[in-house]
Parts: sequence; structure tokens; C-alpha cells
Amino acid sequence: MPSPFIHPLSDCQSTKIGNRTRVWQFSVVLSDAVIGNDCNICSHCFIENDVVVGNRVTVKCGVQLWDGIRVEDDVFIGPNVTFTNDRFPRSQQYPDRFAQTVIKRGASIGANATLLPGITVGQDAMVGAGSVVTADVPPGAVVVGNPAKAIRHCHNEEDSRKECDR
Repeated sequence: MPSPFIHPLSDCQSTKIGNRTRVWQFSVVLSDAVIGNDCNICSHCFIENDVVVGNRVTVKCGVQLWDGIRVEDDVFIGPNVTFTNDRFPRSQQYPDRFAQTVIKRGASIGANATLLPGITVGQDAMVGAGSVVTADVPPGAVVVGNPAKAIRHCHNEEDSRKECDR
């Protein structure tokens, strides 16, 4: 089976990178991170230790996946999406455990969206570009704005490719 492609200008310390996954230049993947098969980790990404990324996931440029992030299969994370993992961040004061954020199978997160810690984005949900997600996103929901609010709902994966219920 083909091994992953790790660009020579990346710093990929993990050995738990799936087959046919590509890690591009200037990305850093720490040693305990787990990344599935057929993923595309674009340039200038950072993936911390306590991160699990499923299969066929796209992480576009400029994304940081912090400790506690769980990304299921077939997820799209757009450029410069910002994840957070600490509800009360203070310099050099760390919680015993970081909040877990879960992005469920088939979800898409648009460019420059911000997700607060401990959020679950439901299966096949879509987060609009620039949205600030402060609460869980239901499966199939399309959310936009600050704070992100549902504007429609997609009933299944096929619906998410066309106009959904309003």
C-alpha cells in the first residue's frame, strides 16, 4: 500500500500518518497526532499531539488543530479556520485537560470560521465562512454569522450539494 507523502520542508514528527495522505510544506505535525488515509494537510498547518483526524479529510492552509480536536471522516476545513481549546486561557496556565471539539463525518467549515472550545459540529453540517461558532451545530444544519445561527437544514449528504430547506 502506498505510504504517505511528507513534503521535505514540513516537520512531521508523527509516524501515525495514513496511506496516501499528503502533508505539505511548512506544516508541523507533532509526534502523537493521528491522521488517517487519503488526507490532504495543506501548507502552513500545525497539528498538536492530542489530535485525531479521520480519513479523506482536507485541512486547508493556515489551520491549527490544537490538543483535544477530533475530526471524523470526509470533513473539509477551509483556509485559516481557527479552533480554540481553552475556555479561560491564561499565559502559561494550562488546564488539566483541554476541551474536546468534535467535527462529525462529512461536515464542512468555511474559511476564517472560529470555533469555541468543546463544540460539536454535527454530521454533514456546514459552517459558513467567517462564522463564529459558540454552540453545538446540529447534524445537517447550515450556520452563518456571529454568533453562528442556523439558516437552513440539509437532510442528507446529497442535499448538502444543492439548495437545502430554509
